[in-house]
Amino acid sequence: MEVKHNIGYVTLLLTMIAGYCDTVTFVSADAIFSAHVTGNFIVFAYQFVKGSDIHAWVKLLTFPVFILAVIVGGRIAGKALNHYTILCWEGILLLLSGVIVAVLHYNNAFEEWMMYAITMMAVFAMGLQNAFGKLYAKETHGPTTMMTGNVTQASLDFGTLLKNGFHHPEALESLKKQLITILGFLVGCFLGAYAGKQFGLVTLVLPGLAMLICYFYHRKI
Repeated sequence: MEVKHNIGYVTLLLTMIAGYCDTVTFVSADAIFSAHVTGNFIVFAYQFVKGSDIHAWVKLLTFPVFILAVIVGGRIAGKALNHYTILCWEGILLLLSGVIVAVLHYNNAFEEWMMYAITMMAVFAMGLQNAFGKLYAKETHGPTTMMTGNVTQASLDFGTLLKNGFHHPEALESLKKQLITILGFLVGCFLGAYAGKQFGLVTLVLPGLAMLICYFYHRKI
């Protein structure tokens, strides 16, 4: 029997990590989204038509990498007793990504293809988080890597509250949950933008550490 964890805390952490990683890779790795991979189709199409980037095709690699990660996430879920095992692997990948970047920079060996390889590791990690969200939907307040559905639900809840003079407990509770996801993702985006601009992909160690702390904390509950 699964122990009920702090859903609000987990939701906030996962949305912040997704927003952070998505923005770090976009800022530091040739405008590649690591969490919202379908956004890469738009960037690819734009760069291809404009002819501004000979490496635009790399963005298409995020799709098969993401699919593979979700498949692997499903396999992990099928064998693991703890739901958070998927997040543990995500944390390991993100932490390892940042450490590899730090080592390569220290030895002046960081090349362009390595940037793309590290970014694909981040995409794989985000694929695992997406798998977690689908397989264990009740562990969070909603999707943690893409906000369109959450914004839609929040809008519906707000409309219901307006209609009922803000006297609708269910809609109010739902709106609060959606705000956790949306604001968490937004904060993660701001943090990722700053970290990516100032320090680059090495800052992937931060969400990696946060994810591992989350895993070991819930493992002890």
